[in-house]
Amino acid sequence: MSILTQKTISKKISISGIGIHSGEKVNLTILPGLPNTGIVFKRIDLNKNNFVYPLYNNVIDTTLCTTISNDKGIKVSTIEHLMGALYGTGVDNAIIELDSQEVPIMDGSAKVFVDHINKVGLKFSDSPIKIIKINKEIKLNDGEKFISITKSNISCDIDFEIKYENKLIKNQKNKINIFEDKLDDIFNSRTFCLFEDIQKLKKLNLGKGGSLENAIVIKDNKILNKDGLRNKIEFVNHKILDCMGDLFLSGYKIIGSLKCSQGGHNLTNKLLRKVFSQNDNYSLIEIKGKQLPHTFANYHNLKSIA
Repeated sequence: MSILTQKTISKKISISGIGIHSGEKVNLTILPGLPNTGIVFKRIDLNKNNFVYPLYNNVIDTTLCTTISNDKGIKVSTIEHLMGALYGTGVDNAIIELDSQEVPIMDGSAKVFVDHINKVGLKFSDSPIKIIKINKEIKLNDGEKFISITKSNISCDIDFEIKYENKLIKNQKNKINIFEDKLDDIFNSRTFCLFEDIQKLKKLNLGKGGSLENAIVIKDNKILNKDGLRNKIEFVNHKILDCMGDLFLSGYKIIGSLKCSQGGHNLTNKLLRKVFSQNDNYSLIEIKGKQLPHTFANYHNLKSIA
């Protein structure tokens, strides 16, 4: 079965956890999806109008997470880590059922989602994949922050940097190729916050499920988590994970080269909206035969099930 055909998971995945912002317990099930289904969220705690599609133009809030909504006001929030896991492991189609608004945070990274996907493996279809190919440079500036995406022949790479006054985080930078690089450090990198920002979260009625079990907390120049960091640049690697998840809200995998400095959910969403505001900015391509090299197979260590 061709690596250039659409993929889904081979069998059902069930996961339970809490929402980092809501603090509510949530049960999440990922079901195999038919070709051309895409990624679809279904709120099974509701009886009607309960399908929500993770698309850039359905994003209604980017405050510390990505929240999407359908036209009836039904929301799903904190989708970025799961979407990043699906993008990076090559899942094109899946139905995601959950019995609460917020996707469970698990350990603050995409590791649990990826581990489950690896365990069940992928199922390949006969339907060719579709991709978004960026045709020209699109860029945005927001003060010192900026983001841009330009054309690339065969890859999707993310060049990301962060700059913090905190002496422990400081400036970090990393560049990855989603389709060619081993992404373990990206998948395993956790969300983080400064200790002094916790009270701000509470005032916003957010972070009610946050703990050292699902987030890195930095106080002054010390990491409060007893086991420290999982990799030397975990902070910027987590931002890359977020960016991957938010990019997948294009509806398809992207062929392009992205650069970002000090950005986040809001800037990535604004970039996608600008990309899709003009038809000549991009092309929607159906890949047939051997139009792309073997490296487009994505995450090579996955077990595939035909």
